[in-house]
Amino acid sequence: MKKNHPFHLVTNSPWPLLMSFSIMNFLMSTVMLFNQKKVEFLMFSTILLMLNLYQWWRDVKRESSLKGDHTNIVKKMIKMGMIMFILSEIMFFFSFFWGFFHSSLSPSMDIGLKWPPKGILPFNPMEIPLLNTIILISSGASITWAHQSLLSKKFKQTISSMLITILLSVYFTSLQWIEYKNSTFTISDSVFGSSFFLTTGFHGIHVLMGTIFIITALQSITSMKSSKLNHLSLELSAWYWHFVDVVWLFLYLIMYWWNK
Repeated sequence: MKKNHPFHLVTNSPWPLLMSFSIMNFLMSTVMLFNQKKVEFLMFSTILLMLNLYQWWRDVKRESSLKGDHTNIVKKMIKMGMIMFILSEIMFFFSFFWGFFHSSLSPSMDIGLKWPPKGILPFNPMEIPLLNTIILISSGASITWAHQSLLSKKFKQTISSMLITILLSVYFTSLQWIEYKNSTFTISDSVFGSSFFLTTGFHGIHVLMGTIFIITALQSITSMKSSKLNHLSLELSAWYWHFVDVVWLFLYLIMYWWNK
């Protein structure tokens, strides 16, 4: 059947349905972690969520590189969709920052009219948070290096710099987990704890998503499905990673440095 239009008509796919179940399991396991302190279900649902993301993005890459469904107009619309998605994510984190400032600039009597509330010992911004800031900024530089190397047809440098980005993201996530384990307060310790862990926790989820995005882009490069002219997955993953970097800078200044 001849196609007389430049658009991509998406075929049936199991990933939207499976992704919905994965998100539901992730949220339910998060509630179980808060109430029953069971981390096993959260780890399992996180791995399942990451696998679904990888499989979905892998199929999108196949549609682009092997089937040739992504015309220039389709690529333009995908970029526009990514921009709109990042804008919606900015509003998402803006709501967390708004709630934080609403509680901190005018503390209520419930928390003793002071911020941080009495009994809460905030993290030292010059320790793990500062190291994580350096790590994320370095990862932003390495993903930019990967993009520029691909444009210059330096594929070995592209792969090396993407591997560096992935290792830095894993290092960041590990340090964040260590910080959570050694925290002197929990998510249930007043509005301070809830706002801190919600904001930093959702940022951590976005770091995991960005890591899977970059791994998918790396897989397409190593399998020779990306080139100087066709590397949309790497470009969009770099956009998303820079967004994660900028959000962390605001997180560091507000949640760590300003709090202390």
